[in-house]
Amino acid sequence: MITWPMILIPFCVSVCLTPIVKKASVWSKAYAKENERTVHHGIISRIGGISIYIAFMVSSALFLNPDRAINGIILGGSIMFFTGLIDDLIDIKPLVKLFFEVVAASVLIYFGVGVDAIHLPFGIVIDNFYVSIIFTIIWVAGITNAINLIDGLDGLAGGMSVIMLVVIGSVALIERRFDVAMITFIMASSTMGFLLYNAHPASIFMGDCGSLFLGFMISAISLLGFKGSTIVTLALPMLLLMIPIIDTLSAILRRTLKGMKFMQADKSHIHHLLMKQFGHGKTVIIMCGLTFIFGLSAYAYLINTRIGFTVMLITLFGVELFIEKSAMISEHFHPIMGLYRRVVKKIKRT
Repeated sequence: MITWPMILIPFCVSVCLTPIVKKASVWSKAYAKENERTVHHGIISRIGGISIYIAFMVSSALFLNPDRAINGIILGGSIMFFTGLIDDLIDIKPLVKLFFEVVAASVLIYFGVGVDAIHLPFGIVIDNFYVSIIFTIIWVAGITNAINLIDGLDGLAGGMSVIMLVVIGSVALIERRFDVAMITFIMASSTMGFLLYNAHPASIFMGDCGSLFLGFMISAISLLGFKGSTIVTLALPMLLLMIPIIDTLSAILRRTLKGMKFMQADKSHIHHLLMKQFGHGKTVIIMCGLTFIFGLSAYAYLINTRIGFTVMLITLFGVELFIEKSAMISEHFHPIMGLYRRVVKKIKRT
């Protein structure tokens, strides 16, 4: 069962550790670098994910009674944390990070956390061992990188992650999956403590050690629900992660059309474009608000399929219009607006 100490202890550990991590950054010179993509100024620590990781590990030791699957998630998460920490300290190539993401996903599969079968609409089921392995690896790497990509503004990745985790944990409680709920709320509370220092204007960043760890844990916890339960089906995590998923797919299309490398960084992500119009603080609120709405639609879907689906479609439509109007993918990419113009012209002619 979820108890108050299970929520308060990881929060307090994270709150107390973060100032220590900030001081350790002075010794290790682990500062966020300023470049054409960054929006911060000055010397700011980029290894804040350490406090999230330690708070989670300490609290897990106190409250969890881990089975094989939970042990696999913790081990895989540790691999991603240390991969990110090394990257924060000495910078490693994107392909090296991708390699360790595959390793961490393989650990999940070995410990029995993965997709047994892929359930598609209209009763279509893909039950193939090798397809399941490939899908699990793609899912883990995709979600991990999606969270990493949105870590561009103060409190954005942490805030969105907390919302995702709270929704997943709440649904887990409804479905009486207390194993999923406990690890989820411990993770959310550990992140929330760090957010006190990471909210705009941030005095510390979570860095890759934080964003890769968070992304992996969200993807792994989602996969944990595939085992004989409806608690975290493919639809729920996809709805919660809709913004980073859309952002990642848009980045792939944008860079491909421009002839850029797949992992080459740019400054055309959703949060960058929103910030030009609304500023830093409001952009984070908007992004977290959209994540909450998608989470709410997932929650509503469990209660009333029609209402949940309607809310989801309306929100997706709004995001699509923003992508087209902001030329996030390309100045020539505007399928809905283009269709609207053609229909209006046809009506005027008649």
